[in-house]
Amino acid sequence: MTTVERRSHKRYELAEEHTILSARVRPGHEVALINASAAGVLIETERRLQPGAAIDLTLVTAGDQVPVRGRVLRSCVARLRADRVAYRGAIGLDRHLPWLQEGTDPIGYPVPGADMRPRRREAVPPTPALLG
Repeated sequence: MTTVERRSHKRYELAEEHTILSARVRPGHEVALINASAAGVLIETERRLQPGAAIDLTLVTAGDQVPVRGRVLRSCVARLRADRVAYRGAIGLDRHLPWLQEGTDPIGYPVPGADMRPRRREAVPPTPALLG
């Protein structure tokens, strides 16, 4: 049986790939970032994640702190110990992370594809000289 890839965005697991150094859930609770894509992140936290709930995150990169808002798509218990529970949750972001979009340059600006580039105009003859 072959599995079909249903994801619409590439997942990045290493900090060198997604460039997110750390993440916090409002009001400032640190979370472990498992992976990230342009449209969402997978996090692990000791805070309960209620599916369907709105969530505010701060993603810290080398040069910025990026506030993002999203919704908990799914959540499950990742670890269960006598003194604590860790939850793992998939967060769908309200806006895509521009630096992780496919077809962006390293700074995060979109690079237009051939279909987005303006068409060349046909050559127009120069304006005839005015007789004076």
